[in-house]
Amino acid sequence: MSQIIPLIIISGMIIFPFILTLVISFWSKKGFGMVPDFTLKSYEIFLSGPRFEVLKFSIWISISSTTMMLLVAYPLAFIIATKVKQNFTRLVLFLFAAPFLVNYFIRTFSWADILARNGTINNLIVYLKFSDMPIDWLLYSNFAVYLGLISAYMPFMIFPIWLSLSGIDRRYVEASWMLGASPARTFWRVIFPLSLPGVIAAAIFGFVGAFGEVAVSKILGGTGYQLIGNAVISSLNVLNFPLAAALSSITTMLMFGLLFLWYNLFDIRLFLGKTVGRN
Repeated sequence: MSQIIPLIIISGMIIFPFILTLVISFWSKKGFGMVPDFTLKSYEIFLSGPRFEVLKFSIWISISSTTMMLLVAYPLAFIIATKVKQNFTRLVLFLFAAPFLVNYFIRTFSWADILARNGTINNLIVYLKFSDMPIDWLLYSNFAVYLGLISAYMPFMIFPIWLSLSGIDRRYVEASWMLGASPARTFWRVIFPLSLPGVIAAAIFGFVGAFGEVAVSKILGGTGYQLIGNAVISSLNVLNFPLAAALSSITTMLMFGLLFLWYNLFDIRLFLGKTVGRN
């Protein structure tokens, strides 16, 4: 019973706000407020208007940025799990987490300052004679948004991949070597498949973060750069709470769908590896 109570409390803190948001999404906007109702008008506005294009663009940005994050996070996690001595593993992981000790908005504005026309990178480019004038596309562009997303969420992705790699039984790898498999074949046929639960978990972390992003898209992408999180904020700014609730409900259900898929595709014990086995 003592274990169920915390689970009920946590579930209530997650489910109740979602149910409330879902209910409001069916209400009607009236003046500066809203009235209880059951209408699909907010969903119709969303699916037939420019906000639906923002949703599709947000999905593309999230998928592509998550792919880039994985291409960086997996090699780093692999090196930490296989090459770094166990005594230094915690220190290395702490160094990857250290940037998060700095306020998120300060880090994002720092990138804006570095990428600006008179910023560090452009000054260096002009000084080294790579260009006669500052480069404009470094800031307020897809490049800047991708850079901001990767720097913001990629470190989060290292931890689940490292945890999954660390939980692989070394006897599987040794058996592959004894059977004559090359290191590359061992990686693709043994190590990588066994680390997939951590990879998928990391991909979900990266996708969810990028999909709901507000600050990076506005600060590094510019005022006109909109992801779905910015669309929700825009709806709130004009006091259209049912539309904002509809946008939030659809994105939340998409996130729940990803988590449900991961939960059913992979055994949680494979993700946690030996940690669960010892309990």
